[in-house]
Amino acid sequence: MARFASNKYSLGISDRSGVAYKLRDMKKEWTGFLVGKDEWEAKQPQLNPLKVVGDPQALKNPRPDRTEPAVTVLLPFNSFRSAGSGTTTITVTEPGHDRSTGDTVRFRDINPFDGFTESMLETAAGFSITKVDSASYTFVATSGTATSGNVAGGGGFASAGPVTVSA
Repeated sequence: MARFASNKYSLGISDRSGVAYKLRDMKKEWTGFLVGKDEWEAKQPQLNPLKVVGDPQALKNPRPDRTEPAVTVLLPFNSFRSAGSGTTTITVTEPGHDRSTGDTVRFRDINPFDGFTESMLETAAGFSITKVDSASYTFVATSGTATSGNVAGGGGFASAGPVTVSA
């Protein structure tokens, strides 16, 4: 098998200046030139640009916005209040209800109170409401009248929501 000489006494010629150097003292540049130690230059950083990385603007696994379906809301304890004696107007307390006048609301799981029956209050068609403020609204009962007037009722598990509930 062939072997190289030990280059103990060999000389090399610089590819840049043409000056003779001991071969073992010469260095190879990134360009492939063989030059003396005093002529050797490192590669300029501009010649090795960094990898371009995009700005993180997109999400990895995006989910589109969806329209939330209308759901039932649990009402506070005894949130129904009859108006005066002999009237059919009932005020409902539902803090932050976000409803408008003319919306249809259906009530579920209501206890009867002040002359209003459970079946009348839980009518499947619901009731058209009139907004009073952001915490209450009124509706007109389809049958029955208040016997005493200004009475709170409805129980603790009453809920208000759309006429049809979907998942």
